[in-house]
Amino acid sequence: MSPRGKAPKAPSQSEPTIHDVARRAQVSKSLVSMVIRGGEGVSKQSQAAVLQAVKELNYRPNIIARSLVQRRTRMIGVLLPDLRNPFFSEVISGVQGRARELAFRILFKTGERQPELEEQAIQNLLELRVDGLILAAPRVEEQIIIDAGRWTPVVVLNYQISDDSSDSLSNDNIAGAALAVEHCANLGHRRIALIEGGSGRAAQTRREGYLRAMRRFGLADYIQTAEGAHTEEGGQRGARELLRTTPLPTAIFASNDLCAIGAMDCLEEAGLKVPEDISLVGYDNTTLAALRHISLTSVNQPGSEMGRTAVDRLSERIDNGRTKPLHDVLPPSLVVRSTTASPRDESRDSE
Repeated sequence: MSPRGKAPKAPSQSEPTIHDVARRAQVSKSLVSMVIRGGEGVSKQSQAAVLQAVKELNYRPNIIARSLVQRRTRMIGVLLPDLRNPFFSEVISGVQGRARELAFRILFKTGERQPELEEQAIQNLLELRVDGLILAAPRVEEQIIIDAGRWTPVVVLNYQISDDSSDSLSNDNIAGAALAVEHCANLGHRRIALIEGGSGRAAQTRREGYLRAMRRFGLADYIQTAEGAHTEEGGQRGARELLRTTPLPTAIFASNDLCAIGAMDCLEEAGLKVPEDISLVGYDNTTLAALRHISLTSVNQPGSEMGRTAVDRLSERIDNGRTKPLHDVLPPSLVVRSTTASPRDESRDSE
């Protein structure tokens, strides 16, 4: 029993509606809607009454109903290839921060680097009627991206499709790989090997950048590649392959930071020191690379900036009606840390 001797009121079987809020606040439904949307031109007295009613009734706006009326969900779907890679964590941070500022909500999906799972994830996001898609380093066939762009605005990260239905935002991977090779060559290295990043488009362009740079610096005879992946396991696998070669490379460019960290682990397990015996360069300049006990020289790819810009590109289409495609290419830079140095024995490197 309640303190006054009356049975407590049974909870309502239905959720409160915007009409309930309007009645409680003694205002119109449209005014309640304006307050909830943060619209201007509402008196402080009316705004206070609505907010008090919302609190008392524990009212939550019906997002689905609102989206049906407005034909907008204010939701952006984001497809990520890998949740373990810290680079994509930085992309997520940029996406979420900018989306919050522009009043978008985010739905995340991952395809686990498998094209068939990515295709399914894209379809799921479209079924949820997202207002736009951000596809980070997708591996699906290009036609699937083109088809998605016919339904909703799409921004593709780290890959520019041939069709003009979507926007793209990429890092200049060829130039970034060249920075890694140039840095090692300027330190006196000739035998600069590459641990590849797999079949993804970014990995392929970084491989192409490595090959071009080695030829440009007169090091074509020293080109050496090992199969790897954009994972620690891929870096370990590539490093083990290189350790079976004679003579050993004096510098290794790994296709991303996770790959480089895996390679570092393998080299140290084999009794080799980085950079005294072998210099090491990664790609992405993730938070892992900056850790003091890793201190990895790495090509910087601004993940957070890419995430924020991707949301801006979608907003330009969703809110401002832009139709002309934009293809942004961000220039890379090199962050030099403790994993690169001149070869210990210059005569050995000139063999």
